[in-house]
Amino acid sequence: MTFWTITALLSLIVAAALLLTLLRYRGEGSSAAHDMQVYRDQLQELDRDLARGVLAPEEAERARTEISRRILEADRKARRTSFARTGTGTGVAAALMTVVVVGGAFALYRQLGAPGYPDLPMASRIAASKESMESRPAQAVAEAQVPSTPPVQEPDPAYVKLVERLRSTLSEKSGDPRGFDLLARSESILGRYVDAHRAKARAIALKADAANAEDYVQLADLLIMAAGGYVSPEAEKALRAALARDAENGVALYYSGIMFLQNGRPDLSFRIWRKLLADGPQEASYREAILAQMPEVAQLAGERYSPPSKVASSGPAPFANGAVTLPGPDAAAVAAAGEMSDEDRNQMIRGMVDRLSNRLATEGGTPAEWARLIGALGVLGDTDRARAIWDEARTVFAGKHEALAQLRQAAERAGIVE
Repeated sequence: MTFWTITALLSLIVAAALLLTLLRYRGEGSSAAHDMQVYRDQLQELDRDLARGVLAPEEAERARTEISRRILEADRKARRTSFARTGTGTGVAAALMTVVVVGGAFALYRQLGAPGYPDLPMASRIAASKESMESRPAQAVAEAQVPSTPPVQEPDPAYVKLVERLRSTLSEKSGDPRGFDLLARSESILGRYVDAHRAKARAIALKADAANAEDYVQLADLLIMAAGGYVSPEAEKALRAALARDAENGVALYYSGIMFLQNGRPDLSFRIWRKLLADGPQEASYREAILAQMPEVAQLAGERYSPPSKVASSGPAPFANGAVTLPGPDAAAVAAAGEMSDEDRNQMIRGMVDRLSNRLATEGGTPAEWARLIGALGVLGDTDRARAIWDEARTVFAGKHEALAQLRQAAERAGIVE
């Protein structure tokens, strides 16, 4: 109400100023007409003086020139204010100007402004963001609010049984972090993100100082997935641990941008993501997700943004369900399956390999994922299939020397190239 009261008073002041200006011009118009009559009388008097011989012809000509100049000036002033000579003209002009100026200002504010919103200076917004960060729900609270949804496709009962057997085995023999890494991947494949992040946290605890940035990024990813895309304080802690070990980790920076966006700091999100787009790898899985959100983020941050030219990516569809795809099995994970029999272990790994293979065939993937698939097939002794994947990967990443070098290393370890 205070805003609209002040606005109405300012509008009245503007309208009064316009009206006073028109009245001033009206007065000037009357004065100009009177001056013109005086100047004409002076010309007549000048002619009489010249006829009587009171003025010399040269003096009379100079006086005539000056009086004529004043007549022209008065005439210009009279014409400029001719519309304001009548009261009706003055009223109409004042009304039109008031409607155009005041009405236009209100219309512009309704289009660009935010009626009803209080003033939001930068200091207040930063303070509100800090309060939001400090008071946001913990991971457990967020998980409890995520609605349970049935899986799109029922998992293979045999695979579920193997995962449960692995979980049971690790509960009895819980000293090997590689086993918990494998369990975290297996649980995430089944969509059990809460169990997955607990297994990953256990693996990190067992690794202690040996845990690297990728470990903490995977933990943060699982925490965020379990919370339905929300970055909790626990997920932020994992992201900070990842960035402390690798300040340029793209996935950790992407999720940090999400966190700031969720807590009222789109300006920080914009800075982080703009740098990622400029300096990060073109095939990064988070790139398309950032590009899709940047126009809105830039608008919220009050920044000008021009998207970079689109570069073809051979990576997977970014952030299916909002998360980073966890890596598939490798030789270390195979060896970490605890006390499971060889047959059960191989069956579990084959199930994971098949899922990774199907996804790469339908959605594509990063060079690291293709290399991991080749390595896993080599561990299983399926060299023919590993060789076929190697051939396909060379076609997919043709011309990308770094990717081909990574794939060749995996093929060499699998024993399919020399």
